[in-house]
Amino acid sequence: MPISPAQAKDVPAILQLIRGLAEYEKALNEVVATEDALRASFFCDNPQVFCHVATQDEVVVGIAVWHLNYSTWLGKHGMYLEDLYVVPEVRGRGYGMALLRELAKICVDRDYERLQWWVLDWNKPSIEFYKSIGAIPMDEWTVFRVSGDDLNKLSLG
Repeated sequence: MPISPAQAKDVPAILQLIRGLAEYEKALNEVVATEDALRASFFCDNPQVFCHVATQDEVVVGIAVWHLNYSTWLGKHGMYLEDLYVVPEVRGRGYGMALLRELAKICVDRDYERLQWWVLDWNKPSIEFYKSIGAIPMDEWTVFRVSGDDLNKLSLG
């Protein structure tokens, strides 16, 4: 099944799938990304975020948006999967697995030591799928985030 790096022509479909994921995660109102913002992020001179797409009959049916992270303990980069989403109509046909395999190949080829991501606690189908491919939940860690006004306050000291 066709998996490839996203092209600029894919941006409208990528945004549509991002919105589909946000709706599934009950957070559609939080999506403020635009096609222009995605284009500027994925296709600038020195991109820091990347996207691979799964296509069926030349239609984008799945996305994997990722960026690099770093482990000081390993002294190596890893890959962080920001979003993995396959449209409901084609789930169960291997597109999600194909996207993950492509990212795993990139990790192996570039000597990245880890591929990691977050999943919502209530998303049991995804959790079971991830466990089936050998992913291990990192449940002794708590994710923290500072954003919005609190980020601005923190930046001012």
